[in-house]
Amino acid sequence: MTESIPSLAAAPSNAPLQIGGRRGEIRSVWRVAWQRFVRHRAAVIALALLCLEGALALAAPVLIPADLAIRPDPLNILQPASSAHWLGTDEVGRDIFARLIYASRISLTIGFLSVVVAVTVGTTLGAVAGYFGGAADNVIMRLTDAVLSIPVLFFLIVLSVSLGPSVRTMIVVIGLLSWMELARIIRATFLSLRHREFVEAARTIGTSNAAIIIRHILPNSLAPIVVAATLGVGNALLTEATVSYLGLGVQPPTPSWGNMLFNAQSYFFNAPWITLYPGMMILVTVLCINFIGDGLRDALDPRVRDR
Repeated sequence: MTESIPSLAAAPSNAPLQIGGRRGEIRSVWRVAWQRFVRHRAAVIALALLCLEGALALAAPVLIPADLAIRPDPLNILQPASSAHWLGTDEVGRDIFARLIYASRISLTIGFLSVVVAVTVGTTLGAVAGYFGGAADNVIMRLTDAVLSIPVLFFLIVLSVSLGPSVRTMIVVIGLLSWMELARIIRATFLSLRHREFVEAARTIGTSNAAIIIRHILPNSLAPIVVAATLGVGNALLTEATVSYLGLGVQPPTPSWGNMLFNAQSYFFNAPWITLYPGMMILVTVLCINFIGDGLRDALDPRVRDR
């Protein structure tokens, strides 16, 4: 008989669980996950780079005047890298380095907040479909299939034009078009857990459905949620860059990596640095997020054993 999965929420806070320990060593779930994560060197380096990028983005108003990123300077148009402008200037004389830092605030905000929207919607619908089944499951899954059948980029362009391009619009639209895969994952997880012994025990003592979902089943579904959310940030960044590259995302003079590429496409051969640096920022950031997601997947996978 398959051994039941204990509920993390049901365990006393001062009683760590033993997972994969050697010689009777007792370690908490999260300590084990962290120890597994730090053994993934690429994920650790990626996390350090992403934290550095986030710190620079948060500190941008203190470190760099906003005028360097927004205000044109006709005397310094298309200047190569120098001591005054570390990465050169763009087609209207704005400092590339300053624009990259300020663009990271916009792009990362869109990436992370849109994933919050997607995780909230996907987890809620997937949990309801997987736990209750029946008509609720059929309706939610058919809705998921219908949304999946819509070309995401086309729908995103239509909504951006209809609602007006802005940071808020990008967050809401990307989030509402990114929940479907997570909903299917959460549904499958809930279907496999809803009849386990610890869930039946909770029902026997009169625990409400909401409490069972939140306190017992959801904590055992955190691993796929965390991994899907991490990888979703990378997809959201690419989506934002694509729409902004088409001129339908964040509008100038507010910088984002996507609209920096859109503005630079006419100067690719005359001033390649205008295209190179925002493209590299997108590439490095998405790679870092994917490495972190890979590390989290290994760290949170209960089938992985300590060696």
